[in-house]
Amino acid sequence: MLGAGAPATAQTLKPVLHGKHWVAVTGKPLAATAGSMTFTRGGNAVDAACAMLAATSTMWDTLGWGGETQALIYNPKTGKVIGINALGVAPTGATPEFFKGKGMAYPPEYGPLAAVTPGTPGGLMVMLAEYGKLSLAEVLAPAMQMADGYPIEENQADNIEGRKELLSSWKYSREVFLPHLNDDDSQERAAPYAGEIFQQHKLLATLQKLVDTEAAALAAGKSRKEAIYAAYDRFYRGDIAEEMVRGSKEYGGLITMEDLDKWQVYIEEPVSTNYKGVDVYKLTTWVQGPVLLQALNILEKLDLKKMGYNSLDYIHALYQAMNLSFADRDFYYGDPYVAPEEPIGGLLSKEYAAQRRAQINWDKNDENVKPGDPYPFQGGENPYTDLLEKWTPIPPEASGEGADGFQVAENLTPNLMTDDEAFLAGTTSIQAADEEGWVVSITPSGGWIPAFIAGETGVGLSQRMQSFVLDESLNPFNVVAPGKRPRATLTPSLALKDGKPLMAFSVQGGDSQDQNLLQFFLNMIEFDMNVQEAVEAHNVTSYQMQSSFGAHKSEPGRIQVTGKVSEWVRGELTKRGYRVEIVNRTYSPVTAIYFDHKTGSMWGGASDSGDDYGIAW
Repeated sequence: MLGAGAPATAQTLKPVLHGKHWVAVTGKPLAATAGSMTFTRGGNAVDAACAMLAATSTMWDTLGWGGETQALIYNPKTGKVIGINALGVAPTGATPEFFKGKGMAYPPEYGPLAAVTPGTPGGLMVMLAEYGKLSLAEVLAPAMQMADGYPIEENQADNIEGRKELLSSWKYSREVFLPHLNDDDSQERAAPYAGEIFQQHKLLATLQKLVDTEAAALAAGKSRKEAIYAAYDRFYRGDIAEEMVRGSKEYGGLITMEDLDKWQVYIEEPVSTNYKGVDVYKLTTWVQGPVLLQALNILEKLDLKKMGYNSLDYIHALYQAMNLSFADRDFYYGDPYVAPEEPIGGLLSKEYAAQRRAQINWDKNDENVKPGDPYPFQGGENPYTDLLEKWTPIPPEASGEGADGFQVAENLTPNLMTDDEAFLAGTTSIQAADEEGWVVSITPSGGWIPAFIAGETGVGLSQRMQSFVLDESLNPFNVVAPGKRPRATLTPSLALKDGKPLMAFSVQGGDSQDQNLLQFFLNMIEFDMNVQEAVEAHNVTSYQMQSSFGAHKSEPGRIQVTGKVSEWVRGELTKRGYRVEIVNRTYSPVTAIYFDHKTGSMWGGASDSGDDYGIAW
């Protein structure tokens, strides 16, 4: 039986979580506790997910309050999967000419010019208003307690210390993150110490304004939903917005009051495909989610189980399917609310997948994989054949002389991450489910350390601008423009079987996200692992696709595997043209929930490769 009755194939480092009433899994133990507290207050899975989102944002778990939120929600009342699009947009003045005029090949990685409009507060409040049960005050209570002070974890404290040079250059960030910094620089450490009570009084004041606004609206006779939206208006149109704009402009940022006022959260239809009887749902082309669906379509007709888990042929099949899918991502994905229209119908066509599958070279890695032409598979003609013919797997700006052009310009932020850190940089992840049938998968991100904090708000702004390109020859759908969303890596997942939830799963890790989610899904469906075995399984990582960060680097043929892949397989991969690197653990911090409909129980899984943690009841 999938994920439950199959015999254990491996000793797991963490136990499976078993829940009858609810499950809460996320990137930090304290945040999982916030989810469990919310369930015990009578909240549903949406309430708990929002509480975990607020807590992880407050902990700067690869995101801050000014970042972006992407979610999939299964609504048991309608039997439908809903998409939540709370990704910010490029502000006024953010044009290719603006960034090129500063000597950049891409928008910067950090600072006020890296920021799109904040999305997480809006996403949280819309989800809560539309699908939750509790008040904003109840859901934000754990995060507000944390903003008042919580014992900071060692890895986060050290992360701040390692970024102190840049953080110290921004007054409002310096005040929050570097409590031990003094004027003569004699202090041994500027960041908090591990276990020190980390306080964010200005963020607490901002969150207090939101709950005060909700309370005032309720006192005036407004409904629960109306009161939450009153708080939304204060954040995006009131005094919070004004201070955020002022603080950003103080350091050269572009966000305006009009940008915040016009921005909105979209409740949208996700995209999906059916893989051997399982319906898999992802958000559409404003993130990389359809890559997973494309890869599944390519792999569906192959006998993966016969190949064997992490065998030579299986790894080669995975890598080549990802090559083809990610090449399409790198050219065709972008904001569906801004012209031109992405060819998503063709990209997800089974017939298109068959054409792409036929292009696989089974004898060696293809380092020159290019995007295909999905337009004929949706009854259209490709308007970008000229760009497609000139497209190269390695972006011109990211190769040879001028590779670091994206970080050139006085008073703009340098590249503080290695190429690998940038490639793997990402989000936290959140899964929640309850006995009423609500299921939530979220991958929020943005505003990670080193975060630029906007004025007195305590809100760290997003760094997602860097995922745009400045030249349509790279991707005509993802060229920066005011009011447009960058094509992000963030990618929650839900799977249904016979119309009922089967799995909720997501992961952090930038461009590796859908690689890891693809392997997690196949571990469950093809190799009968239980959910904890599947999240702990040793994945492989490709670097052939173009990075969505920094210099957008591509490294064709590069693959990371662990020592659990046999020496013979590694040798044969080398013969097939791969550059094989052996690592102790590939970066795959997957969190997931599996629904066992035979027993009526929920099984939670949290990866052993990070701080991921879950609680179930």
